[in-house]
Amino acid sequence: MQDSRAPGAVRQPLSPDHAASLATLRKVDDHPLWTMNFRGGYDPFATIVPALPPTAFGCSLFSAHGDPADPVFGRNFDFDHHPALLLFASPPNGHASVSMVDVSYLGVRSDAEFTTDAGRKALLKAPLLPFDGMNAKGLVVGMATVPEAEPGFDAKRRTVGSIRVMRLALDEAATVDEAIAVFERYNVDFTDGPPLHYMFSDAGGRSAIVEFVDGETVVRRGQGPWQAMVNFAFAGSTEQSRLADPRYRAAGETLEGAKGRLTAEQAMGLLDRVRQSHTQWSIVYGQKSGELRLATGRRYDTVHRFRLAMD
Repeated sequence: MQDSRAPGAVRQPLSPDHAASLATLRKVDDHPLWTMNFRGGYDPFATIVPALPPTAFGCSLFSAHGDPADPVFGRNFDFDHHPALLLFASPPNGHASVSMVDVSYLGVRSDAEFTTDAGRKALLKAPLLPFDGMNAKGLVVGMATVPEAEPGFDAKRRTVGSIRVMRLALDEAATVDEAIAVFERYNVDFTDGPPLHYMFSDAGGRSAIVEFVDGETVVRRGQGPWQAMVNFAFAGSTEQSRLADPRYRAAGETLEGAKGRLTAEQAMGLLDRVRQSHTQWSIVYGQKSGELRLATGRRYDTVHRFRLAMD
């Protein structure tokens, strides 16, 4: 497609679904945080060339499922300051979902670019880059960097990017076991980003961490009413080394003391406790209620609320 801003360029019309999607764009705050409801389907294997070079970032995640009636999942995304998009999607061949997207990876780096033709066109690829998210079955997926990850390669499997595989899990899986199976159907490629490990949690109170070690997929399932993850690999770690991490220790103390039973407000308070100077968003997913609580830029006195319709 030609650039509609170039001299003599012919602007290609948007499809009805794309036009309807862009018509739902709304600015929520001056982080900036925007929301969009994506209409129609998308190609989950479409190519995206990241607009930014790989940069290491942090992150803190936890699953608090001690209350079977109200399990919650909390996540801090710790990275450079960029615009963020809360994206609702209902693909015809997958589960409806909501996800957070760092749109700088699409080349959208400023508030103004949400209103330009080029920026709006780029946002139509946002479904392919969920940095964390929840689907209508209550499955949540998130990721964090680790010093090293070495996935295997099977020539019989399709290769997908390290963020794209989370989109496939949101679209296809309803449970932790199904999400793990999705990951095991693909080769995961970290070429365009830092090494990661992943955390899943479902509405039935199950959780797991997935890591890649020496070409093998290593799954660490939650054994109690909570599970937490930060930026060290569990594989090869000891309890002593894990507790030496201040964010993991703080999360563990709070979750253990509460027996994994946190309200959404308490979960946001825990995210506040483990925030870093570069925390860009903090989000709490209600895995049965569908309620989302979201704070940007460490502004915990201003928590936005949204809701995903659950199946």
